[in-house]
Amino acid sequence: MAADTSNHKKSKQQNTSKLNDVQQAIAKQESNIFKTNKDRITLEQQLKNDDLAIAKAAKAISDTGQKLKVANKKIATLSKEKQQLGAQKIRQERLLAQQLRSAYTTGQHDYLKLILNQDESEKIQRTISYYQYLNKARMIEIDKFKATITQLMQVTTQHQEQIGQLKKLKVNQQQQRKSLNKNKNERSKTLASLSKKLLSSKQQLARLKAEEANLTAALQKLTALIRAEVDLMGLSKLKRQLTWPVKGRLLRSFGSRKQGYLKWKGVLLGAPIGRQVQTIHNGTILFSDWLKGYGLLTVIDHGNGYMSLYAHNQTLLKSVGDRVETGEPIALVGQSGGQDQAGLYFEIRHQGKAVNPKLWCR
Repeated sequence: MAADTSNHKKSKQQNTSKLNDVQQAIAKQESNIFKTNKDRITLEQQLKNDDLAIAKAAKAISDTGQKLKVANKKIATLSKEKQQLGAQKIRQERLLAQQLRSAYTTGQHDYLKLILNQDESEKIQRTISYYQYLNKARMIEIDKFKATITQLMQVTTQHQEQIGQLKKLKVNQQQQRKSLNKNKNERSKTLASLSKKLLSSKQQLARLKAEEANLTAALQKLTALIRAEVDLMGLSKLKRQLTWPVKGRLLRSFGSRKQGYLKWKGVLLGAPIGRQVQTIHNGTILFSDWLKGYGLLTVIDHGNGYMSLYAHNQTLLKSVGDRVETGEPIALVGQSGGQDQAGLYFEIRHQGKAVNPKLWCR
């Protein structure tokens, strides 16, 4: 009997020990999950910061590129003007030289002889008038020549200033590219750290569901803020007539499986980083910012309940409230929001519901 009691106590102790081990293992697992989630939140915030830094550098490069185009165009215009003024100066020099030779050939002594000769008064008067006319014409040409010289000097100065400005812009662009590459490297490190914090299929589904819900909530708020514009007619009459926002390869199609029961509500178009994203139709920018899961996102109101969305951009070229016309650049292709490859995520929505973009775009 004593032996049975001893065995029972021993068995109970062993079970208690096993239970404690299990509880410790569970506690450790929960602690690891909590730490992983906390680390992911920190890394996701860092990813947002990296995306925004890249966007700032890319926007600066884009703006500098536009300034370079303007400077080059102005330099070309000034060069042409300088060339024309140079040719005009040569023509005026030749004309003045011709007039001076003519005056010298005629000879000023003939003019004095005529004045001293009192016999032919009418001839003298006509000759004096002729000399005065020649002198006046010569003075006009001299004034024109002076004006040409002054203008040529001004154009030359402007030309040199523009060349100096062009050099500065090129230096700025080089610095901006260095900054962009540095930010891209930081983002790559962040993505590498995020990939180590693996999520289960269930967690991935929950994350995607939360991101979609976040987008839907944001669009509902935007819809409530929309003020109807009489000249925005929507997209209802434009089926099969619109141009895709970017030239690229179809990576994900509308309605295909995304994760679990979730399906793609738009299309994912693969395209190189930096390629221009253009609006499919005229409208007003409703949203232009970073959104979790979608990165740098632009939403455009086209009127009558129609919206278009452009996500995962490298940088955004328009601000909230800006009016955009069909085909106008609104962003540059990127991979913001944690994407591992460059591309554009594109949606069309009507009354908040996603519709197949293929029904509208050629």
